[in-house]
Amino acid sequence: MVMNKKLCPVCNNVATPLDVVDFNKCCEEARGQFLPISGIPIYYYHCSSCSFTFAPEFEMWTEKDFLEKIYNDEYTKIDPDYLEVRPQSQLQILTQLFGEQKNLIQHLDYGGGNGKLSLLLRQEGWNSAAYDPYTSGGVSISDLGTFNLITAFEVFEHVPDIHGLMKNLTQLMSDDSLVLFSTLISDGNLKPNNRINWWYASPRNGHISLFSQKSLILLGKKYSVNLGTLNDDFHCYCRQLPHWARHSMK
Repeated sequence: MVMNKKLCPVCNNVATPLDVVDFNKCCEEARGQFLPISGIPIYYYHCSSCSFTFAPEFEMWTEKDFLEKIYNDEYTKIDPDYLEVRPQSQLQILTQLFGEQKNLIQHLDYGGGNGKLSLLLRQEGWNSAAYDPYTSGGVSISDLGTFNLITAFEVFEHVPDIHGLMKNLTQLMSDDSLVLFSTLISDGNLKPNNRINWWYASPRNGHISLFSQKSLILLGKKYSVNLGTLNDDFHCYCRQLPHWARHSMK
């Protein structure tokens, strides 16, 4: 039985069911690849106030559940860019934005998976480390210290506990810090009384938290950070824009 109403994790207003999709709906459908129907229904709820959209089913999952059912040996089949293409692209973005200031930067790639991006950056002379909650080996956030550049590429949409994520990120921020993250915003793609046809809403990829522009702004305010948006995919949080980033984040 699906409850008709839930509280929005971002703004605490009422969220109601938007649509139901099969668990095997994956991002590769945008490229014409479809997985067999699993028969497992995943309900997405939509907040009428801030337009945050989320799948409450995953709030009950353990880390073991995620590793066995989503981030397993089959994951690269539904996200083939994960291993090489995306880290190379992210390297180019960071080099273009902050390459001239790399000697001033202590970088952490949060949710960095296999650590490929951080490795590429270190090879280019950056001071970079990687941390991923699923592969940390028991390392605590408090053991990491603070950083003035934190990247969280393709992380926000994967997290069922968005407040846990924000607490971790803000704890890792130094006084002069910038969090650069990527997640596609849902504005114009998800609407009440419309079926979910957006390729990005894909539970098999772990895309379970889908943000509108308004929901990202409100979430940042709860943790005293301001949102900046470069485009529909790339955004940043900071308390104030760091001096070393002002030339590239105007």
